[in-house]
Amino acid sequence: MKLSEVNPELRRAYWFMRTTPASSPALLRLLQRLPLQIPDGRAPAGMTLEKVRFGNAGGVRVYTPAGGGSGAALLWIHGGGFVMGSAAQDDRACFATAQELGVVVVSAEYRLAPEHPFPLPLDDCLDAWDWLQENAAAHGIDPERVAVGGQSAGGGLAAALVQRIHDERGTQPVAQWLFCPMLDDRTAANRELDAVRHILWNNRSNRTGWSAYLGTAGASEVPDHAVPSRRPDLTGLPPAWIGTGDIDLFHDENKAYAERLTADGVPTTFDVVPGGPHAFESLGAEAEVSVAYLGRAHRWLRERLG
Repeated sequence: MKLSEVNPELRRAYWFMRTTPASSPALLRLLQRLPLQIPDGRAPAGMTLEKVRFGNAGGVRVYTPAGGGSGAALLWIHGGGFVMGSAAQDDRACFATAQELGVVVVSAEYRLAPEHPFPLPLDDCLDAWDWLQENAAAHGIDPERVAVGGQSAGGGLAAALVQRIHDERGTQPVAQWLFCPMLDDRTAANRELDAVRHILWNNRSNRTGWSAYLGTAGASEVPDHAVPSRRPDLTGLPPAWIGTGDIDLFHDENKAYAERLTADGVPTTFDVVPGGPHAFESLGAEAEVSVAYLGRAHRWLRERLG
């Protein structure tokens, strides 16, 4: 895939960032051994960041807007292909969402594969959901006004978490907010996609991530809640917003999931940005096309949260 295929407003953001360390298993293993040190993002005036430790993964980061918020909340899950990242990497985005919508954002830490394969990362996300529900009153949150969202692998975990909450819990999320979500391991098993060389997250990286999480990609059967797109019946899940770029590796699986949600009666918005590579709203956050895209996403979530 050539840089000329990228939206002109986003090309500068991807000039030097064409792929991720996950495309090289040796480099990925090296990076995973290094201590991850991401400085805390600076809180805008009047906002607070609280780090709460519990469970096996490190707990959550809580971003509270000035005045405490409207009583609604978002449980956010970071990306990284199941093998990289931490909640701190999304400080800027979480502060922005909390400030823009006037809601508390709770960002979950989760253990990474392959040392911690499925279901452990999803267990950690469920622990974060349970913590939020149990501590809602202390943070001025109505437990029935909580959405679940995430980006990339975090978007896939968010979709899986929504399914698991549907099956195992009482109070349900009011919405699922999914940015370029990693939903289907069968994409990684399609070797024909290796030749496309998608920008930032290509299919070789995708296979590394899914194989680390599941043990293999594209197996004939997978456990319940492991792969969101493999769930046969999506009836009863909360309204969904799914956003992606049309040159993202995940575009086709995101579109297919949006169509299945709609067919099963779930109100779904599918927002596609022409020339948008993977995670463009993060790497090219200042571009007009990203600002407009995030504006649409925020308006949708604001309506769902009330």
